[in-house]
Amino acid sequence: MTARKLVVFDVDGTLVDSQDHIVAAMTAAFDAVSRPLPAREVVLSIVGLSLGQAIARLLPDCATPEQEAATQAYKTAFGQLRAGHLSPLFPGAADMLAALGARDDVLLGIATGKSRRGLMHILEAHGLSGCFASCQVADDHPSKPHPSMLLAALAETGVDARDAVMLGDTTYDIEMARAAGMPAIGVSWGYHRPDALRAAGAGRVLDAFGDLHAALADLWGAS
Repeated sequence: MTARKLVVFDVDGTLVDSQDHIVAAMTAAFDAVSRPLPAREVVLSIVGLSLGQAIARLLPDCATPEQEAATQAYKTAFGQLRAGHLSPLFPGAADMLAALGARDDVLLGIATGKSRRGLMHILEAHGLSGCFASCQVADDHPSKPHPSMLLAALAETGVDARDAVMLGDTTYDIEMARAAGMPAIGVSWGYHRPDALRAAGAGRVLDAFGDLHAALADLWGAS
């Protein structure tokens, strides 16, 4: 009997194009502590980290109370933005999830820096609630690139690391996969450059979701 495979997806920057919400919410966070917002590319470079760690990285000179105030302001602003406008899926994401979900030999998972509440909102809004056998969120784990999320996904699904793969857009995703003993595939449409993903250990960087079928076939053999 062929062992089941597990494909674990990052969310922001991989499945969902949430950059406008992230930048707007981070603007509110910096306004709350009267600090100038860094350049857009700097703000987006921390996507994938848990929120507290992301704020600490962007505001290293701020005392803990200021960082906590910025974190709360971000959460409030992001919630308001989310209620008013849904961040879209990247082109091809829905079709790819449907195709993989229809396979008997593949399970799908998520490993995200989002909170569980934020993840459930986006999955429900896009009609994806039943797609994933494992959903690992920032509420329950250390921030990426710690491997805790992926180790939990492997344990929850009963899949061996060699039969799993992480798909993400940041070096944090790739480093997390390597730390968990899993292969990793990067995507070029997210928040870190393809060359940085390759340098971090991505075996392949996709330019479109349609390329994932061939990448998985190369990784695990055609089935």
